[in-house]
Amino acid sequence: MDLVRHNRDAWTRETERDNIWTIPVSPEAIDMARKGALSLLLTPTKPVPREWYPALESARVLCLASGGGQQGPILSAAGADVTVFDNCPAQLERDRMVAERDGLSLKTEQGDMRDLSRYPDDSFDMIFHPVSNVFVDDVKVVWRQCHRVLKKGGTLLAGFMNPLAYIFDYEEWEVRGARRIRYKIPYSDLEQLDRAQLEKRIREKETLEFGHRLQDQIGGQIEAGFAITGFYEDKANDGFLDDYIDVCIATKAEKL
Repeated sequence: MDLVRHNRDAWTRETERDNIWTIPVSPEAIDMARKGALSLLLTPTKPVPREWYPALESARVLCLASGGGQQGPILSAAGADVTVFDNCPAQLERDRMVAERDGLSLKTEQGDMRDLSRYPDDSFDMIFHPVSNVFVDDVKVVWRQCHRVLKKGGTLLAGFMNPLAYIFDYEEWEVRGARRIRYKIPYSDLEQLDRAQLEKRIREKETLEFGHRLQDQIGGQIEAGFAITGFYEDKANDGFLDDYIDVCIATKAEKL
């Protein structure tokens, strides 16, 4: 199947549902960013530490798989030269709407996060990549592409999932309230869901996801040539494991 097209359609549906990652920021948030008080999320609840950002004035920033009218407009308001790159046209439309509403300048481009070939080497000073690589099957190619398009000394801010979240049978929890371990890591909806569950997700245009090993998420950044210089964890904010463990991770990485 065409995974990219399926998840594009699924995120169009999520936009119609007003998924939390599709709700545009307010004019007040844009005004605060113009004054230097920006607040951005790589993971569901904890803002990125201010010291993680490089100087943003005139910095070339790629918001990778980051549509929705949230991160891109705020970074633009803070003075950056922003390109928002996302698989979903409906998400990119949210960014264009905020830009028009608040008089911002930013570019939007549709594409697959695994393929940044349209950008030359050393194109960006920073990449902002919130939790989204669960929607692609190969995360290591994402890190290699990020490393290539970043300038030397550039910064990659990334959010991603601890694969622990993918070992459980969520359908069992939704139906019976039981947390049952069922799946192996690395995890793939395409390979590990039973046929009926997979067909239901495809039919109902639910996102298809992958649980990547930390060896590929963190080790993959190091293997690509990055130095990890910042790290924190955050809750998923979905009520499933929040009382037990934070399953979202954010890293700051620098291109050596």
